[in-house]
Amino acid sequence: MATERLFGGIEAGGTKFVCGVATSGGRLTARTEFATTSPRETIDRALAFFDGQANRHLISAIGIASFGPVDLNPASLHWGYITSTPKEGWRNVDLAGSVRQAFGLPVAFDTDVNAAALGERQWGAAHGLDTFVYVTVGTGIGGGGMVGGRRVHGVLHPEMGHMRIAHDLSADPFPGSCPFHGDCWEGLAAGPAIEARWGSKGQELPADHEAWQLEAQYLALGVNNLVCALSPQRIILGGGVMRHANLFTLVRRRTLELLNDYIQAPEILNRIDDYIVPPALGDNAGVLGAIALALEIAE
Repeated sequence: MATERLFGGIEAGGTKFVCGVATSGGRLTARTEFATTSPRETIDRALAFFDGQANRHLISAIGIASFGPVDLNPASLHWGYITSTPKEGWRNVDLAGSVRQAFGLPVAFDTDVNAAALGERQWGAAHGLDTFVYVTVGTGIGGGGMVGGRRVHGVLHPEMGHMRIAHDLSADPFPGSCPFHGDCWEGLAAGPAIEARWGSKGQELPADHEAWQLEAQYLALGVNNLVCALSPQRIILGGGVMRHANLFTLVRRRTLELLNDYIQAPEILNRIDDYIVPPALGDNAGVLGAIALALEIAE
């Protein structure tokens, strides 16, 4: 009987790394996660995970889904690098090269959100769709997705979290937390912005706190931009901030109000609960997305 091929995945997040090994059908056979510390320590822990797998000789390729910005240009000398990230110590780190050098395997590399979008299309909430968006709202806001069945790339890669959205300073005088842009989407609505504005982390705020109406407003403004710019068939919202119990309801309602019946699509007008959705893969969206990247390049 033929031995089943396996594929490795690394979700390289600014807060934690998740590493996994899975079959071609997306069944995880091993998984670990650990805090993102210094580049050397964190990458060494990822390498040790794969090196410690008893069936490591069956791994055909490894995909990496990384926080960014990153260099995705295959012709670049810095392909596979994390580049101008605000995360201390992680600028100009050769992540993909470290993995490829350690194992001599094919390595695929993309943003964490683009990879998560690919995983959701392969096995989750975007299955059967060819144009959709995946947004994560956590320590930052990142967005990726597919258009016409292809992951969105260009001169770099999507940086949806740094879109400019409406900011009424009289209603919300908070200047924003983004070190590059102040009050961009991430600067107004990511987890650190919630904590800086209200003095508590989002998970510590009660369900009826005024923070959530404001958060829904900002998230809906960004979603409105994505609907009008990309016309996605679905928008998937993941990340720790979206775990708040009522936030999906508030965002869906406010999105419809902002669109104001301009987009006459029944998928939005009549089925908003199926249009703005959480990731079906849950906490494994990133690592399974990385594994889906590996599937694309496996020989």
